[in-house]
Amino acid sequence: MAEITNDTLVNIDKLAASMRGELDSLPVLSSKCCIYAVPKRLHHLNEKAYTPQLVSIGPLHHGKPELRPMEEHKKRYLQDFLQRTELSLVDCLKVIEKNEKKLRDCYAETIEFSSDEFIKMILVDAAFIIEVLLRYHSKEMRKEKENDRVYNKPWAIQDIRKDMWLLENQLPFFILEDLFDPARITLPSGQNQMLSITKLAYEFSKDLWAMEEKEEKSQTNKSPEVQHLVDFLWICHQPPQSRSMKKLKTLGIPSATELHQAGVKFKLGSSKNLFDIKFKNGILEIPRLEIVGATELLFRNLLAFEQCHCPKNYINDYVIIINHLVNTAKDVELLVKYGIVENWLWDDEGMSALFHSLVKETFVMVEDFYFSGLVEELNAYCRKPWHKWQATLKQQYFNNPWSIISFIAAVILLVLTTIQAVCSILSV
Repeated sequence: MAEITNDTLVNIDKLAASMRGELDSLPVLSSKCCIYAVPKRLHHLNEKAYTPQLVSIGPLHHGKPELRPMEEHKKRYLQDFLQRTELSLVDCLKVIEKNEKKLRDCYAETIEFSSDEFIKMILVDAAFIIEVLLRYHSKEMRKEKENDRVYNKPWAIQDIRKDMWLLENQLPFFILEDLFDPARITLPSGQNQMLSITKLAYEFSKDLWAMEEKEEKSQTNKSPEVQHLVDFLWICHQPPQSRSMKKLKTLGIPSATELHQAGVKFKLGSSKNLFDIKFKNGILEIPRLEIVGATELLFRNLLAFEQCHCPKNYINDYVIIINHLVNTAKDVELLVKYGIVENWLWDDEGMSALFHSLVKETFVMVEDFYFSGLVEELNAYCRKPWHKWQATLKQQYFNNPWSIISFIAAVILLVLTTIQAVCSILSV
């Protein structure tokens, strides 16, 4: 056995001291963290879906060469914002400076910008977001500037809207609220003077997906529970009510075609909440899902935010169950037929492929799967042979009026033939 020398002990002491210094110098993790870089395992699935194409918001993509052309337009929007409010430039800078540490703590990444660079960037970006939201709300405001390179170029505002829903392209919501005060902003006559950032955010996002307005959030001037715009969208799409969670016993989820063959009837749900899927008396009621240009981007960024930050996996669970329902193009065709899916972009095969792609890097928590009760009910219904026999009879033999008439005629003919045979026997 090798002898341990004094030199070795001294080296260990030095190493321990060095490590203590490293441990003591570790930065304190903030509980305010809510804006994250998308994990690489998600990022590689579709890099474009997480990367701003036209405008950077916040520090994570600030200064990228391909996004610099928008910096001038952002400053013009700051200029317009200052003309619209009673706050001076100095007042606005003081608001940012007072909250600098709180703002930095909102980002999971260490922000290397100096205080001057950081404060300037936050103010320019915050004023830009507020102006975009205000002009989206008011046609009169959009008409104020004939040379507006955002709203006077239809493609520009659509690209900017997509960029504003990216997880890596966010500003903390509280700083928008601190800078925005409708009492200090001059609005066109006749405009709603009780606006809030939350109300403007709802109007800005409601046509991306059909969704119900959160009254308690949109009618208050302060919404501390909202972290940023992606979080706002996540909150608006929370399930309408909590469900008693059951352990998921069966991992298999039938497709729409399999359910149809088992006798399940489909009905377009009246609710605007995507999660309000109900199954009762053999009828599966599903709220409408619109597939538009931003659908993949929205789902991917909500999934990324949910995996990084949220205590519940609502979006994850929704994507999983829809992926199973639209397993093939035939499944999509069936849901389109009943008005449950509105596919504005792809063919049926494309929508099925989209959800097969979205479901990668998701996971099923069998102890806490939101749709566990629904899955068990559907599987139990499909296991009963009578439902399948009844459905086969209806779908193959009674699928049109002529089939029914032919069946009735055949029954009548059989009865008459039987009566005639009996009468013949009795007369002998």
